[in-house]
Amino acid sequence: MSIRAHKRSLTLAIAATLVAPFAMVAAVAADTVTAAPAAAHGSVTDPPTRNYGCLERWGSDHQNPDMDELDPMCWGAWQHDPNAMWNWNGLYRENVGGNHEGVIPNGQLCSGGRTQSPRYDYMDTPGEWVAKDVPQQFHLTLTDQARHGADYLRIYVSEPGFDPTTEALGWDDVQLVKQTGSYPSQGTYETDVNLSGRSGRAVLYTIWQASHLDQPYYLCSDINIGGGAAQAQAKADTEPAVKTRVATTAAAACRLGQYAT
Repeated sequence: MSIRAHKRSLTLAIAATLVAPFAMVAAVAADTVTAAPAAAHGSVTDPPTRNYGCLERWGSDHQNPDMDELDPMCWGAWQHDPNAMWNWNGLYRENVGGNHEGVIPNGQLCSGGRTQSPRYDYMDTPGEWVAKDVPQQFHLTLTDQARHGADYLRIYVSEPGFDPTTEALGWDDVQLVKQTGSYPSQGTYETDVNLSGRSGRAVLYTIWQASHLDQPYYLCSDINIGGGAAQAQAKADTEPAVKTRVATTAAAACRLGQYAT
């Protein structure tokens, strides 16, 4: 090999050595991007929506085969399209013009009418979605990473007798509970929800009408009204007041006893 050819080979080898680490970093970065939300938007985080709940419980362990038995609906969601979880904050449509019932077909409320299909399609699937225990009166939190603002939050609950384990949610299955006023652009939008007289399993359905443009979000949260942890918390909240009343009554009885003949 000539000296000139040897120098050219050496130069190419050095260049390849220098470029390789950058190529590796670029490949890792590209892989990382696919596992992150495409853009920051928002969703109901408490009580969590179906896909946000799956991300909370399994995001750091989503390849665990035990999920199939421990949390079968989340397992199905991850198998259908993992991006429904990574993009937990992107379940929206555009240019609906407030005609939610006209645009979103029955049986497709939880996927926003199969928006961005097939990404969120599985959210409509009936089954044993993990339901959060809530008291009859509770606080709803919607997290808005992009600070879009809100024209309103419209909150529905499924009718008594509706069974989300066997039925996909339709408009005739829900009743309007509340519509809020507008919110300025901020990180969270919060409101109280009153489901007095209700108990058991239900679907809470929230429409968030973003303010920055005509962009409504359609969000299903599975709840268990008055069940389990909610009952325990309600009992814990009332115990101090009960103990105070008992102590007051006992003290009064003692005082009355001092004057008894």
